[in-house]
Amino acid sequence: MILSALLRLLKIDLQYDREFSLYLLVGFMLGLGAGIYNAIFPNWLNAVYGITETQRGLLELPREGAGLIVMFVVGLMSFLGDIRLSRVTMVLQFVGVFGMALLAPQYSIMMVWLFIYSLGSHVFMPLTSKIGMALSDRAHFGMRLARYSAFGLVATIIGDGVVWATMRLFHVGYKPLFICAGVCFVGAAIAMGMMRADKPDRKRPKFVFRRQYSLYYAMCLVSGARQQIFLTFAPWVLVTVFAVDAPTFAVLGVVISLVQIGTRTLVGRAIDKIGERKVLMAEACLLLLVCLGYSFSGSFFRAAVAVVLIAACYVLDSSMSVVEMARSTYMRKIAVEEDDITATLSTGTSITHIASMSIPTLGGLLWAVTGSYQPVFMVAGVIAVLNLILTSRIRIAQPAVEPIPQTAAY
Repeated sequence: MILSALLRLLKIDLQYDREFSLYLLVGFMLGLGAGIYNAIFPNWLNAVYGITETQRGLLELPREGAGLIVMFVVGLMSFLGDIRLSRVTMVLQFVGVFGMALLAPQYSIMMVWLFIYSLGSHVFMPLTSKIGMALSDRAHFGMRLARYSAFGLVATIIGDGVVWATMRLFHVGYKPLFICAGVCFVGAAIAMGMMRADKPDRKRPKFVFRRQYSLYYAMCLVSGARQQIFLTFAPWVLVTVFAVDAPTFAVLGVVISLVQIGTRTLVGRAIDKIGERKVLMAEACLLLLVCLGYSFSGSFFRAAVAVVLIAACYVLDSSMSVVEMARSTYMRKIAVEEDDITATLSTGTSITHIASMSIPTLGGLLWAVTGSYQPVFMVAGVIAVLNLILTSRIRIAQPAVEPIPQTAAY
């Protein structure tokens, strides 16, 4: 029912708003590929390479190192424009996934392919919001980005369903599923190739650092630190401590996506109505509760109950990732110049990954030294409090930049 409604919406949009319709198709194909990939990746690592908690933390160095260099890649390739550069990122994701599926007999070689995949996905992160906002006007940033996200989420549900059905019912291995994910990234590249390429502004600054953006940069750093603890260790706790398998992860992925369909629309409307400050503060409070749930569920409840509570925390935390678009729209509204936007969003992504590279490594060592995952999430709780303090300082003045709408359809 949800899929048919989105397809009808896509057909209507295609009639009146070709560029945004194609962009929705890009989001759908990327969501499908990511749904398959993310559902199998933690179990694949454990089953194929049998790595330890410390090694799992160290794996984030090449994985998140790709995010660290985003601002340099986007800056150096700004001559391509956002659309052409996005096509390149999807090709990189395809190459990386195929390499992991077919050409990774050793752990060290796998890390190379993982870096390539991660580079493609991370470079596209700041472009996602920029392209979506370029196809909208200021009053509807939140809703347009939420619509794009909804298409990706429905596709993620389908991808999770594919993993569950093929592994649980037909006992399909990891390799065919990696190949399916790669094919989806090719489909996204084709859809992006059908969009009209934007004309790159050759005067656009390649790297932007302004005092006015310091709070945005600080929020990116703190958010990246807390978020990476969950991305790295939340699935790993479920896999190694509670023996959750890949099909069960696929079910959790479906639940997360179903929740996100509602939260993305809700967050999009909330951004437009009550503003980024209140949205981001609410997120910080909820994530503090999630940190407490992860830290203490195992101490106060028996294993059967603790795994349900921790899985619920995993679902809630993953569902709140939609609030990231509030940081993007905040940056867009405080932009001093139109040309700052892509460069600053890219810089924010790189700053996020400064923490993303170091925190998982330290977290893995903390887990190894203490013999428990709980102190790792206690540290995440402290970071969540700092995030709340920073978001409470958000102030948005009258816009210095007003975009030229490229469409009239909403």
